[in-house]
Formats: sequence, structure tokens, C-alpha cells
Amino acid sequence: MNDSQSFVIACEEVILIEDKKERIVRAAIEVLCSKGIEKTKVSDIVKGAGIAQGTFYLYFPSKLAVMPSIAEVMVQKIIEALQSSVDQDAPIHEQIKSFIATVFQLHHDGREQLALLYAGLASSEHLKEWESIYKPYYDWVSELLEKAQADGSIRKSLNTVRTARIVIGAIESAAEQVYLFDQADESEVQAQAEEVYAFVSHALGIQVL
Repeated sequence: MNDSQSFVIACEEVILIEDKKERIVRAAIEVLCSKGIEKTKVSDIVKGAGIAQGTFYLYFPSKLAVMPSIAEVMVQKIIEALQSSVDQDAPIHEQIKSFIATVFQLHHDGREQLALLYAGLASSEHLKEWESIYKPYYDWVSELLEKAQADGSIRKSLNTVRTARIVIGAIESAAEQVYLFDQADESEVQAQAEEVYAFVSHALGIQVL
């Protein structure tokens, strides 16, 4: 066997490993949302993933240990949705409006998964991993702010790294209030979105050029 063949086999093995892990995570999301954290067993997840129970434990020591991987999937979906909906060439005030609308829509569509994720992370030792999981999200928003700062449309004094975290926290908290806790009607949802836009735009010192 030559080096090229060895490389191909190694790549195929990595793909197979990733495929099994992804199947576990997808199955975990479905089963946990259906049965809830308390009633879900590892055997339910492996049945949904179509793998042996021993294979599950090669990747995760317990059902709650899947939570960080579920969070990674959700963060990736958020970033992909923002990349699709937020026009990188638009003025920052339009970008922020699109950002808020997208996050609110994601919370509307995925309220069950988000409630599950928060409960699962809070009931385990994995909550401390939240910041590292969110890093790509923080980086994406930070880059958005850096560009706006460079063209003078937000305050020069902002630390974009810290501000990105604050902006994400404010927008997500506002969305959670209306979708996860209050179950507000559409008019209240719209009012909440407008209020958080006013808050964030004021904090950023947005200049509509």
C-alpha cells in the first residue's frame, strides 16, 4: 500500500467517525425534544442513530455529554442563517435589523430545541463550555462591528470583541423572553424586536449615513 492509498483510507475513516457522531447528535436532538431529558435513555438515542450502544460511549460518556455537540450544531445553524440574511454590504443599521429579525425567527422556529439545550447544559457540568462553543458566533459579530467601526458608522471607542458578546446577549435575551418564557402574541414580539433594536443601536452609537 502506497502513501496515497493510506491517506485515502485515513480520510475515509475520519469521515466515518464524523458520520457516526453526527448521527448520534441528530438522534439525540430528536429524541430529547420528543421525550424530554429525564425520560430519554441512551438506548433511545442509539436506536434513533442506528448504532450499537457501545459505539455511543466511544463518543459520549452520558446522554448529557451530548449537549455541547448539540450546542455546536445550533451555533453553526445561527451563523449560517446570519450569513444568508445579513447583507455584508448594507449599512450597519440595516444589518442590525436583519440580525435581530433572524435571531427572533430562529428562536420562534427552534424554541423546543433551545429550551432543551438550556435545561441540559444547566443540569450538567457542560455549561462552562458555552463560551468556547459560542466563539465562532462572537467572532462573526465582532467582524461585523469592526467593519462598521472602520467606516465610522459606530463608536470608535467600542471594544468590538466585548461588544459582540453584549449585543448577542441582548438580542438573544429579548427573543427568549417572548418565545421561551412569555409566549407573547405577534404585536408584542414586534414591539420587543423594535425595542431591542433601539437599545442596541443607541449603545453602538450608530450613525445613519
